[in-house]
Amino acid sequence: MAVVPWVCRSCIRALARPARPIVPIATKRSPTIPAPTVPGFLRRASTSTPTLGGGLPDVLLQRAERLHKEHQDIKRDLENPDTEYNADKAKQLSSLHNIATLLEEWKDGVASLKSLSELERSEDKELRDMAKMDYAQTELELEQLADQLTATLTPKHAFAHLPCVIEIRPGPGGQEGRLFADSLFRMYRQYCDRKRYQWRIVKLERAEGMTNAEHQEEQIQEAIIEVLDEGAYDNFRVESGMHRVQRVPATESKGRTHTSAVAVWVIPSFPAHTNEQDFENPESDFYITPTDVRTEKMRASGAGGQHVNKTESAIRLTHIPTGLVVSMQESRSQHQNRETAWRLLRSRVAQIRREEREEQAESLRSSVLGKDKLGRGDKIRTYNYSQNRCSDHRSGLDVFNLPDVMAGGDYLEKLIESAKKWMVQREVRMLIEDEKNVAPDEKKGKK
Repeated sequence: MAVVPWVCRSCIRALARPARPIVPIATKRSPTIPAPTVPGFLRRASTSTPTLGGGLPDVLLQRAERLHKEHQDIKRDLENPDTEYNADKAKQLSSLHNIATLLEEWKDGVASLKSLSELERSEDKELRDMAKMDYAQTELELEQLADQLTATLTPKHAFAHLPCVIEIRPGPGGQEGRLFADSLFRMYRQYCDRKRYQWRIVKLERAEGMTNAEHQEEQIQEAIIEVLDEGAYDNFRVESGMHRVQRVPATESKGRTHTSAVAVWVIPSFPAHTNEQDFENPESDFYITPTDVRTEKMRASGAGGQHVNKTESAIRLTHIPTGLVVSMQESRSQHQNRETAWRLLRSRVAQIRREEREEQAESLRSSVLGKDKLGRGDKIRTYNYSQNRCSDHRSGLDVFNLPDVMAGGDYLEKLIESAKKWMVQREVRMLIEDEKNVAPDEKKGKK
């Protein structure tokens, strides 16, 4: 008797609908039977993350109303011919314009839904049918407006506008971790090529040992890529964390699945063309006191030509307060290696300072939000080769097209976008908690 793979009832219903895209909802995945390997198949596991929907939380709506009123007041002042032009107010008006416009459109949508709801109770059948069709379309548009307004009300990350550095290092798993690090290294490069991002290899340190011909992998000890486009950090920051791989190694004779991991660290990169004063400003996250850094000159090692082991072109920088160490020997020029090492050190120190501030802010928020806090040591994604599956553990999205993911294709972008949406939802809840904490303080002040 043939064994039929388990498929949940929700998946069967979704697959039976030809007019809609195949994006079924799964409740609980069987631990023993693999999911069906349909090309491009997506499955969203049930999570505790709430959807934003067409409605807005009261706290966010109050915040939007407050900012809309502020926008109207500034606009009225600037339009007053008796008032002198103020460049700061004009800039503030421009920053609030999008929120004000989205809120007005959202209110119009809510009013339209109320009118259509009344028309659905009409005695005229044709009018009821038309109202029902318009109601569904208006409700969808209202949900999209609510999502846009929510994302706009969420404060942007301080480094969101910067380029980024992606650091890849093997974690637990020995040589399998080092081999899979090469796959992730190639995956991010191909993804950048597909998105037309400019990138360069900052550092690539290969390890000696066997290769994997099936997946075209070589062992990597450390790989660092810099994505040069502005705003790259905002797109890639969700990739920070532990990437777990489950597959049968080439050296495994009994066909057992091994689990390994690779650590990915995404940090903002300070552009090379930026004004040097930003480095020297003590208020900047990128500022480093020169006396806090120990500089060592070394001879380059490895395969590289006549200059190797003959000239002291390699540089090692040690940031004494944090213990961070950056070594660079990619260029034959000591000056260029020093400049690259300093840029990388500044980026790492700035990221640590940012994380320290975030941790301080986290401790002041409700403990309910603590379960969503993920550090770099937490598992964020699993790549399961036997099931042709890639799962994001934050958004709950399962993708059954692993080759496309590893090639930096559309399904990797779906995973990244789902993680970004999860992050927005988490930040929205943080914002709601902050607003709730501010309200009692304001009441106390009034008393």
